[in-house]
Amino acid sequence: MRVDLWFVYIARCSDGSLYTGIARNVTERICAHDAGRGARYTRGRGPLELCATRRCHSKTMALRLELAIKGLTRSQKEAIADPSALRAFAKGWARKLR
Repeated sequence: MRVDLWFVYIARCSDGSLYTGIARNVTERICAHDAGRGARYTRGRGPLELCATRRCHSKTMALRLELAIKGLTRSQKEAIADPSALRAFAKGWARKLR
């Protein structure tokens, strides 16, 4: 069985806002955002600073986790914008899916 690894990432824009997205290669995706080829939201808000990433075993799971994060309030997103907090959030979220 081939594992299709995707990553969910949280990045801080130069204006202080947080952006959440998914990618197979986060480094390349952040570079695309910084070059103005990423999401419309990040254009003009670069450079982005990567705050946290979380590996997912499928694109579907990455999209679901991204949607869950995007549904949080700003203060809740700030609280999970570091690697250990995002890991804990993702584990708790995955348990709810079972």
